[in-house]
Amino acid sequence: MKRLLYLSLFALLGLGLFKPALAQVEISVEFAPPALPEYDQPQCPEDGDTWVPGYWAWDADAQDYFWVPGTWVAAPEPGYLWTPAWWGWEGGNYRFHDGYWATEVGFYGGVNYGFGYFGHGFEGGRWDHDRFYYNTAVVNVNQTVIRNVYVDKTVIVNRTERVSYNGGEGGIQERPNQREEAVAKMRHVPPPAQQEQRREIARANPEMRASANHGKPPVAATQRPTEFKGSGVVQARAAGAPYHPPVNRQGGQNGHQGTENALQGNENAKPGNEPARPSNENARPGENSAPPSHARDLPPHVAPPPSNSAENQKAQQQQQKLIEQQNQEHQKLAQKQQQEDQRAQQQQSNQQKQQHVEQKHQQQTQQMEQRHQQQQQRQEQQHPQSKPKPKDHPPQ
Repeated sequence: MKRLLYLSLFALLGLGLFKPALAQVEISVEFAPPALPEYDQPQCPEDGDTWVPGYWAWDADAQDYFWVPGTWVAAPEPGYLWTPAWWGWEGGNYRFHDGYWATEVGFYGGVNYGFGYFGHGFEGGRWDHDRFYYNTAVVNVNQTVIRNVYVDKTVIVNRTERVSYNGGEGGIQERPNQREEAVAKMRHVPPPAQQEQRREIARANPEMRASANHGKPPVAATQRPTEFKGSGVVQARAAGAPYHPPVNRQGGQNGHQGTENALQGNENAKPGNEPARPSNENARPGENSAPPSHARDLPPHVAPPPSNSAENQKAQQQQQKLIEQQNQEHQKLAQKQQQEDQRAQQQQSNQQKQQHVEQKHQQQTQQMEQRHQQQQQRQEQQHPQSKPKPKDHPPQ
C-alpha cells in the first residue's frame, strides 16, 4: 500500500495536478503594481487556443514589478477556462494570486483585463462539448481560418480605468460572488510549462521591469507563450497611468518557510551613502527626479492660458473645474497625512510603525497623482484643444 501511494504521488506530480504545500510561494508587496498598459490583442494562432491576459508579476531579486505578456494558450482539457492572476490588498500588503485552469472562471479581483476578461467571468468565447467558439466582438480571430465563431456585442465594456489590483487605496472594490466562491473550491489545474516559461522569459528581460519601461512594456502580448520576437509580438501603445516606483525602498523577505514577503526597496540605490540615481522620466515639470512622498510636496495644478475661441473657452472652463477639484484633493490628503504624522509622534510610535505610515503616505500620494493624470488624459481626449502646454506647473 505504501509503494502504491508513492507511485500515485509521483504520477500526480508528473501530470502537474498536485503541488506540495512547500512549493507554493506566497508573494506580497507593500506598494501597488503599475496600471495595466494599453495594447492590442494579437490574432489567435490556432483553433482551440484561449486568451490568457498579461499581468504584472514581482521579481524579489530585482525588487521590481515586471510585465508578463498576454498570450494564446491551448487549454489543458476541453471545457477548461483560464482564471487570470491578480493582486489584492490583504493584511497591509498587496498579495499575489496566481491564475489557474478550471471548468469555470473564478474570481480575479474584478480587474478589467479586456479582451473578454472585464472583471467577472470570460466573455471572449465558450465551449460547446469539445469545440471552443470565439466571440469576435471582443477577441481577435482570423475568421477565414477559424470558422467556429459568434458575435455578441452586448458584452463590450468601455475601458476607462486600468487599475491592476483589488482593494487598498485607489484599488478596485469588488468581491467574489457566490459562483466564484464555489469555483475556488473546484479542481484546479495549474499553469502548464509553456505559461511558466513565458513568465521566466519576461523575468529575465530587464526591459520588462516597471522601473525600466515605466508601465509601457516593449512586449505587451504575443501570439505564442514563449515567442518574444517576430511578427506575433505586440508592443504596448501606452502606459495605463504614469508609474513612479516608491523611493528609498528596502528589499527583504520574512522568515516563514514557503513565503516571500517583498518589502520596499530602491532598484536605483547605490552602495554606501551615495545617493540614488534619478529615474523618473515622467516627473511633472518643476518636480525633483523622485516623486513626492507626501501630498504637501505636490505643486498645484494650473490651468492653461485663456483662449479667445468660444469653443476653447468652454473646454477650459471644464478643465479649470477639474483642476480645482484635484487641488482640493491635494489639500484634503495633505491635512489627513499631517494629522496621522502628528498622531504617530504623540504616541511615540516605534521606528517600524513610523516607517509604515511614511510608506502609506507615499503610496497614497502616488496613486492620487496617477488618478489625476488619468482624469487629465480623459479630459484631453474629449477636448484636445484644452490640453495644457508642457510647463503647466510652476517650479517649486
